[in-house]
Amino acid sequence: MFRDKIDEKIIEFLRNDSRESFVDIGKKLKLSESAVRRRVKNLVYNRTIKKFTVEVGDSNSTSAIVLISVDSAMDTSKVSSKITKVEGVKTVYEITGQYDITVIISAPNINDINTCIDALRKIPGVTDSNSVIILRTLD
Repeated sequence: MFRDKIDEKIIEFLRNDSRESFVDIGKKLKLSESAVRRRVKNLVYNRTIKKFTVEVGDSNSTSAIVLISVDSAMDTSKVSSKITKVEGVKTVYEITGQYDITVIISAPNINDINTCIDALRKIPGVTDSNSVIILRTLD
């Protein structure tokens, strides 16, 4: 789908604050509210924008990145699908390189992180994992 510079700016504004009103975006871009609304509708329709989300800034939670190797006889997408169902899993990426899957997990405390990692390791097809705790997120 073709995107012009105005679409790119709208996407940038929505990435920074998905609740920013179309009126405010329009003022910044010298467009009407209806023009911004129409452009966003087209970006959603063409799946350039897949979803609008809320990112909760919970300073009382702990997060980790888990790198997972999958048995070469297993279908990686099936393992990924099972991983998405584990409590605490926030994001799953299928990747290239030494590991096959990267998982971002979040939980209220380190014990719950450990429980989540244990659950990931028990999934059939998972042969190895490497976990790192996220100490700080910079915005």
